[in-house]
Amino acid sequence: MLKITNFTKIYQNQKKAVDNLSIHVESGDIYGFIGHNGAGKTTAIRSIVGVMDFNEGEILIDGISIKKDPIKCKSIMAYIPDNPDLYEYLTGLQYLNFISNIFSIDKSKRIDLIKKYADAFEITDDLGKLISSYSHGMKQKLALTSAFIHQPKLLILDEPFVGLDPKAAHTLKTLIHDLCQHGSSVFFSTHVLDVAEKLCNKIAIIKKGKLVASGKTEDIKGNQSLEDVFMELISHD
Repeated sequence: MLKITNFTKIYQNQKKAVDNLSIHVESGDIYGFIGHNGAGKTTAIRSIVGVMDFNEGEILIDGISIKKDPIKCKSIMAYIPDNPDLYEYLTGLQYLNFISNIFSIDKSKRIDLIKKYADAFEITDDLGKLISSYSHGMKQKLALTSAFIHQPKLLILDEPFVGLDPKAAHTLKTLIHDLCQHGSSVFFSTHVLDVAEKLCNKIAIIKKGKLVASGKTEDIKGNQSLEDVFMELISHD
C-alpha cells in the first residue's frame, strides 16, 4: 500500500533530513514510525503525502508514484498533521461536507458516514458551531472524522494522539483497527511508545534521518519493552 524506496530529502543547507529510507507498508498494516525530535519523521511524512518534494528515491501509494500522479495518490489516502489547519470560518458540518465533495462521497451515503464518525468522537452536537469556537481537542476530532468519512486506503497520521482525551484516544485505536481489518493501512508517527507497542503490528525507528530498525513489532522488541529498545538504539552510535 505504501512503498518507500531509497528516499532522501536534502535541505538547501545541504543537510540530509532523511537519508536513504526504505519502508514497505502492506495492506492491513498498522505501522508505527518512531524517532526523537528532529529525526526526520515529519519530513518523511510530508513527502509521502505530496506536501514536500524530495531529492532521491521513490514513494508509491498503492503502486502509484506520488511524484508522477499526486492527485490519484491523494484521492485514496488521508493525512492528518500534528496540528491540522481547518477552515475556521466554516461550521463543523460545512467542513465535513466540503471534504465529502472533494472525495465525491454520495450525498445519501455521507449522511450516515458523518453521523457514524462524529458520534464516535462525540462531536455531533457541535457540528453546527463555527470551527473557530472549537478547542484543540475538538479540532483534532473533526479532522479525524474528515479522514475516516472517505474511508481511505492509506491513512497517514502525524502524532495523532496529541490533544485527545483518553476516551477519544481509545475510539481512534478502535477505528484504526476496523479500517485495517477492511484492507486499508495506517502509517503514523508517535512519541507514545506504549501505544505503538500495543497498537502496531510493525514498527520503524529512525535516528538522525536514517532507519535503524524496521519490521514486526514482536521481532524488534523481543523480550524487552519497545521503550527499552528505542532508548538503546538512539543512544548507540
